[in-house]
Amino acid sequence: MKGYIASWVSAAVTSLVGLALMFGLPSVLDDFMLIQVTIYVVMAILGVSLGFIWGYGGILCFGQAAFFGLGSYTYAIAVMNLGDSTVPFLLAIAVPALFAALLGYVIFYGRLSDVYMGVITLTVTLILFNLVNSTAGPEWKIGKAPLGGFNGIPSVPGINLPWDTEDTLGPRGMYNLSFGLLLLVYLGLRALLASRVGRVIVAIKENEQRALLLGYDARAYKLFTFTLGGAIAGMAGCLFANWGSFTSPTIFGLAQSAQIIIWVIVGGLGTLLGPVVGCVAIQWLTTQIGTQQTFNANLVLGAILVVFVLLVPRGVVPGIGTLIERLLARRKASPALASTGTPPAALTAEERPS
Repeated sequence: MKGYIASWVSAAVTSLVGLALMFGLPSVLDDFMLIQVTIYVVMAILGVSLGFIWGYGGILCFGQAAFFGLGSYTYAIAVMNLGDSTVPFLLAIAVPALFAALLGYVIFYGRLSDVYMGVITLTVTLILFNLVNSTAGPEWKIGKAPLGGFNGIPSVPGINLPWDTEDTLGPRGMYNLSFGLLLLVYLGLRALLASRVGRVIVAIKENEQRALLLGYDARAYKLFTFTLGGAIAGMAGCLFANWGSFTSPTIFGLAQSAQIIIWVIVGGLGTLLGPVVGCVAIQWLTTQIGTQQTFNANLVLGAILVVFVLLVPRGVVPGIGTLIERLLARRKASPALASTGTPPAALTAEERPS
């Protein structure tokens, strides 16, 4: 019961901090800095999508960038053809979710092992990269939207208010929308994990064979988890296309896929806040390295990954949580030590404080 209460207290505190940042930062930052912060928020949504399916579903997907890219391209193509962004925004969520459902059905109901899961998702991402990258000619277009090959699709129209194409979101509106969706995803996943379905998802990750013996269809729950993660990643891709008014095949690239995994490992696997922390920290560090042009950013990211895997395998957020628990336990134990002069472990059952 204490763990349940502590979990929801943590969610409430995180939500309050998020709301404070959502409404507070626009009042202290100019539009340029707000645009820079917005991309951190957008990528954090992408990180949470992998953190959910990997940390809670036990599904290590090397191709989360595939759903991210599909969401970005779906929105760009649809909005350039329809003009209004309402339906394209929904399509940018639905199309990656459908693709994830089809891919997941083949993997989970085909009873492929976890090793093949990683290989297949990575291969699909590289196939999409090469496919979109080879559409450079003027004949490659869908309706009014030229695919552009490696040059990508420029001048992507921004998100407007529902069915009001004249009222598009500016930098502050885009920031508020992105941050609001990040909070919505976080709270929605917390609620899902606290429900019966969420508990079954975690149970399957911990011991799939036991869940099967209890009568749960592990494949169906895994497929649901994988599809939901794809939908969230697609929404992040839609926001990314809006952020830069541009999308290109590089978002399907291997570097993008690897970065998402690093965010989750650094922030903390098995948490929803960890991928957000890892994403923001790694992106900020990458930006600083790129600005100074002293070190190779990929080399630094590789070194960080090795250090965290070897020295901090649980990640930043779980590590901080463990440190706080130890400090609180030491603080509770100090009165007993001060009053008796004997470590609590050495006290008899009658002498130990109740």
